[in-house]
Amino acid sequence: MKVFTLILSVIALALIIFNITKLNFDALLDGESQTALITIAAALCALILLQILRISKKIEKLSKGR
Repeated sequence: MKVFTLILSVIALALIIFNITKLNFDALLDGESQTALITIAAALCALILLQILRISKKIEKLSKGR
């Protein structure tokens, strides 16, 4: 599970970096920039969810150890 979350985190970071290059800062809400912003937001949500999953697995492992 740890490897799976790590791979997905790397993919999400790669998507964020790629979409930052697609942004047009003169017109952020037009055309391709709007799609890039939506994809960046989705990748950030995925990263947050993966971190929550990783932390919950750590808590579960610690509680079973008691």
